[in-house]
Amino acid sequence: MVNSIYIHIPFCKSICSYCDFCKQFYNKNLVDKYLISLEKEINKRYKNDLINTIYIGGGTPSCLSVEQLNKLFAIIKKINLSEDYEFTIEANVNDITEEKLILFRDNNVNRISIGIETVNDKFMPFLNRYNDKNTIINNINLVKRYFDNFNLDLMYAFPSETVEDVLEDLKFVLLLEPKHISIYSLIIEEHTKLYIDKVMPIDDEIESNMYYSIISYLEENGYHQYEISNFSKEGYKSKHNLVYWNNLEYYGFGLGASGFVDKVRYTNNRNIDRYNNGDYVYEEEKISKQIDMENEMIFGLRKREGVNKSLFKSKYSFKVDDVFDIISLVESGLLEDDGNYIRLPLDRLYVSNSILVNFIGGSNNE
Repeated sequence: MVNSIYIHIPFCKSICSYCDFCKQFYNKNLVDKYLISLEKEINKRYKNDLINTIYIGGGTPSCLSVEQLNKLFAIIKKINLSEDYEFTIEANVNDITEEKLILFRDNNVNRISIGIETVNDKFMPFLNRYNDKNTIINNINLVKRYFDNFNLDLMYAFPSETVEDVLEDLKFVLLLEPKHISIYSLIIEEHTKLYIDKVMPIDDEIESNMYYSIISYLEENGYHQYEISNFSKEGYKSKHNLVYWNNLEYYGFGLGASGFVDKVRYTNNRNIDRYNNGDYVYEEEKISKQIDMENEMIFGLRKREGVNKSLFKSKYSFKVDDVFDIISLVESGLLEDDGNYIRLPLDRLYVSNSILVNFIGGSNNE
């Protein structure tokens, strides 16, 4: 049974220089047509499962008008929500108004994820984002009147940025008292302005120092790192994101959305005209047991607690040690095994990708 849903709203008022997500400039008529198509897709593909988590991402969902948001929530009301649900919507801090917050609350949203990225004047033009500290403080205080659970996103590893710059951003964010913080390093992706401008990533050693400084600073201030890029106060882990890292199935609805249903991973069309004509799915892959076990390790090792060995055996009827060469990875210091969990050592988190590739095509049970 599928218990989670991701819904993509691909519209933005402005396009960030680093963003490679599926997005379009906001256009009222295009949004109106898109919402009609989104409703058709959900009606066609949603199988009335009981849903524990919904995540509306983008793009910038909060850029929709109140009328359009009402239409979106009317579509979502057809979804069968469990009692203990988590319902997140992404928002741009500059879009936040009391009217929209009340609308979110009255339509079952109980968590908001807000992109801050940086408050440093040196880097905002580089990202094509423009934040005013007073506006952020006022709007986050408004959020806190209606929502206890909110996440703030930050980015780091900009060219010429220092560890001190990163910590200044963090100090500001902590003053806002979010229950959850997501921290992402800048990655120069193809088809972004930064890539076109031939921006180069910063030195690995500098970025590594930034990363471990972030971990130390947030842990010292009461935020537990439960995943490579995510930190939370006690009881406020993102239930929806844990669906991905626990390798569970989920629906993906909307332009460019990805999903995992009935052991099939799929990605929706990124062409809005084709999507609006009912051509939803662009590609599909049936996931074999071997690939599913590999994904269990690749996603699960992103969590600080790691992969539960007993759960792995109950899911796949194999001991993880019999499927993958865990022993040599532990002996070489790339993994830790406490008998119950297999995890990445703290000092290997920054180079996690170089370790996780060991599980691609690494099954002994082919």
